[in-house]
Amino acid sequence: MVNTSPFNHRSSADDVLRDQNLGGQVIIVTGANTGIGYETARSLTAAGASVIATCRTAEKAASTKKRLMQAYPESAVETAVMDLASLASVSDFCTQLSHNKIDIIICNAGVVAPKYTETSEGFEQTVGVCHVGHFLLVTKLLPKILSAPAPRVVMVSSESHRTPSRLNFDALPYPRAKFRPMKAYGQAKLCNALMAVELHRRFADQGLTACYLHPGTMVTTEIGRDSALVRIVMRLARPFTKSANQGAATSVFCAIWDDCSALGGNYFSHSAKAKPSAETANTEAATRLWELSERWLREKGFDG
Repeated sequence: MVNTSPFNHRSSADDVLRDQNLGGQVIIVTGANTGIGYETARSLTAAGASVIATCRTAEKAASTKKRLMQAYPESAVETAVMDLASLASVSDFCTQLSHNKIDIIICNAGVVAPKYTETSEGFEQTVGVCHVGHFLLVTKLLPKILSAPAPRVVMVSSESHRTPSRLNFDALPYPRAKFRPMKAYGQAKLCNALMAVELHRRFADQGLTACYLHPGTMVTTEIGRDSALVRIVMRLARPFTKSANQGAATSVFCAIWDDCSALGGNYFSHSAKAKPSAETANTEAATRLWELSERWLREKGFDG
């Protein structure tokens, strides 16, 4: 049972996956070239999964595949280019994906934009990358996900989902005039949480399990790649925080733990169930966000 998880804040992804055989499982990991994403992809590859590691550029994808194949030369790892800041790139990835079924998607990639920036389609970048890109990825691949025997979608959210306390649809995505990096990030992470809740509500009766998680505070990551201040703070905090392998532990825990009934629609931290913000129980907000996200995709020409 999840509530009696043998793991804690010191557990690593390798600890969680010890003695696991994931042969035959096809798992997509976004943002897999560095930090938590790389360790998530690496540990799942080590456990025998067929991992599709997505990266923003061809250079990063080639480097990631080289590292993984050097470590696990007999593995079935694949890498692919997918830039979540471009809906066209996400759509192309989905269209070109040759697998008939996808067992698990781990929506790991994210960013904290230090100043107001827009994605290719004009969304504020933090919400655009963390939420809108992942929403298109999951919904476009739903037929392949639902064809798996026990499909899962794992959203890497954050404790930052608690701020704002409520999702303000009048400021979604965050407006240029009032932009604050960490407020935009909190908004994006709340979107991740609400997406997982609504995804599970809509498709649990078709066998899908969706959940969301906090990987750990200030773990090694490229999330602050565009902000010198965030990079400095993370570097200073690193000795007191989780390693990337520890940061990946909760992601792989949610991907493989066998208690689907306890996982579905819930929040996890330190590889165990945790208490989320009150807003994540707001079914009206979750449904409204889903419908708004669908409308955004239709307006940009990416609806199915």
